[in-house]
Amino acid sequence: MRIHCLEHVWFEDSAIITDWANHKGYSITKTRFFKGERLPDQKTFDFLVILGGPMNIYQDTKYPWLKEEKVFIEKAINNDKVVLGICLGAQLIASSLGAKISVNKDKEIGWFTVTTNTAGTILLPKKFKAFHFHEDTFELPKQAKLLAETKACRNQAFSFNKGKVIGLQFHLELKADGIKAIIDNADSEIIENKFIQSPLVIMNKNHNFASANKIMTNLLNIITETQIKKEGNNG
Repeated sequence: MRIHCLEHVWFEDSAIITDWANHKGYSITKTRFFKGERLPDQKTFDFLVILGGPMNIYQDTKYPWLKEEKVFIEKAINNDKVVLGICLGAQLIASSLGAKISVNKDKEIGWFTVTTNTAGTILLPKKFKAFHFHEDTFELPKQAKLLAETKACRNQAFSFNKGKVIGLQFHLELKADGIKAIIDNADSEIIENKFIQSPLVIMNKNHNFASANKIMTNLLNIITETQIKKEGNNG
């Protein structure tokens, strides 16, 4: 399995995904837009991971690589790649599939309970805590399945193309240092209310980090093992 990650800022990296790939013996390469790196040939990877970032998907003027990235994601989906988008990455996938991205009623920052539906429990636990840091939300793309929701944001996860394409609005991949880096780089946005926790509360949820990482590892195993099995049957 050849994995390629799209990274938008230095403080939102692949974290536990890299650990998992190394453990499995899978190759992992990256395009770091913040370093001006170019996108690879689509033939060089099987599994595309699109990570988060503080930008909005419609800020093409400020971040000109966004236009090229959206086209690249659409091509990956059309080329029948396995695609996973996290936070901004989920919004980019949804946009590439023709769905609207807009400002959510409530900004969501902190550890909040995600509840999955029947379709979602194939990939995720029925209820779990995940780290959130977003103000935008995506509409559900046509022919996509909604998988999960929170009290603050209804559309939290979706699958498309028989589960080969998955979007998660929340973070399960980040370790404690990654979440601290996000907080340190966006502290002006953290104004406590019903759906925004203080940095102290966020970083004190020690048990949540390991639990979230375990859920992500399980999700990655399901995605890749299902795909490997399908390829074996087709062979």
